[in-house]
Amino acid sequence: MKTTPTILLLGAGRSATYFIDYLAKVVQKNGWRFIIAENNASIVYQKAMQYPHLEVVQLNTSDTEQTFAWIKQTDVVVSLLPPSLHSSIAHMCLEAQRHLLTASYLPAEIQHLDSKVQEKGLLFLYEMGLDPGIDHLSAMQMIDKIKKQSGEILSFASFCGGLIAPEYIAGNPWGYKFTWNPQNVVLAGQGGIAQYKEQNKVRYVPYQQLFKRIQPIYFENLGEYEAYYNRNSLLYTKAYGLQNCSTIIRGTIRMKGFCEAWHALIQIGLTDHTLLIENVNQLTYRQFLESFFPPSTLPWQERLAKYLDLPLNHPTIQKILWLGLHEDEPIPLTQGTPAQILQTRLEQKWQLQPQDKDLILMQHQITYKQENKQHQVIAELMLKGENQVFTAMAKTVGLPLALAAELLLENKIQTRGVKIPCFAEIYENILPLLAKHGIEFQEKSLTKQRLSEID
Repeated sequence: MKTTPTILLLGAGRSATYFIDYLAKVVQKNGWRFIIAENNASIVYQKAMQYPHLEVVQLNTSDTEQTFAWIKQTDVVVSLLPPSLHSSIAHMCLEAQRHLLTASYLPAEIQHLDSKVQEKGLLFLYEMGLDPGIDHLSAMQMIDKIKKQSGEILSFASFCGGLIAPEYIAGNPWGYKFTWNPQNVVLAGQGGIAQYKEQNKVRYVPYQQLFKRIQPIYFENLGEYEAYYNRNSLLYTKAYGLQNCSTIIRGTIRMKGFCEAWHALIQIGLTDHTLLIENVNQLTYRQFLESFFPPSTLPWQERLAKYLDLPLNHPTIQKILWLGLHEDEPIPLTQGTPAQILQTRLEQKWQLQPQDKDLILMQHQITYKQENKQHQVIAELMLKGENQVFTAMAKTVGLPLALAAELLLENKIQTRGVKIPCFAEIYENILPLLAKHGIEFQEKSLTKQRLSEID
């Protein structure tokens, strides 16, 4: 007896809005089953209340017995849980013989399961969100097209960022608000030394220099932004087929001036996640911040400027002042690391307001040789969100996952094993569907004048 095709979503945070909205309509049309499992059930009920045909269950994934029981009821498991939980989920999916999709990076420990996943006829598709995700789809489409035309790729650079639309910055000198996991933003770059290749030489950027060594990025009609190097760009050399490419760079986009100010917070020690401080609720933000400076009778602003060796009116000093870290307001935590305390303050200051619209920017830059001539091509994605809930970030993370789940159940994706979306079958199917939802790249050749601006 054939069972009803079923999708299980684990985790329903910020990125789940579009995923739920899209698949709710698909499963209703096709007569499928859609289960949403989340520890905080009230969040799900709020997001799914307009779709009474969905099943919402409260589930703590640390309860492996209950989690496995739900996984066994499904065909496709989609995880939007924190990356640290994916290993357990992957092994349960393997045992239950269920497909697994997630937007998170593919760790080596899961990659090693490739042969076992293939043997069971399963697809474990990682990095199926925005970045990583849509960047892979669009980059591989460009790379394969150039190679089919007998082009030789000389350099590849890809940059992506989740920002706020300029008209909604409203006096925020950082030009940034949270549209995804705040902890990931605060701890960005602490996973190891960033690596990239430039002119056939491998370059390393330690965390202490990550936000100091930046690249300018230009978007027409928006102006200049900046980007810091993103993790290990060299991991994608083989996946993208760029073994003979002299330059491979991946970076994260921010507003101009953001990186210099964030570098200052690192210098002070506010992004440290190793030191656990007890009884921080007995401290104000000012007392917490002052504990990082040597004793002095100077006013706080002057102490900060002297420590950073910057003038009082420097934009970095103004950005830190705007965060209110010098204010006599109690810290609403009983204990926490400096990074957690900073995150708590940032969540107050960088909170997305109901009327705010976020902005996703992505840019690929490729230089290639064809018929003894050198060519440059650039592809750009610029997508603005609708409001505080239906953000561009939620759309670009959730929709690719939803489309992949739909295509899997329709048997339109035949690839099996542990994969990231760098193969033609998936980008040929998903990119046209994304375009119908406004997620579409504009591709054009670069003029010499434009190249000089970017360089």
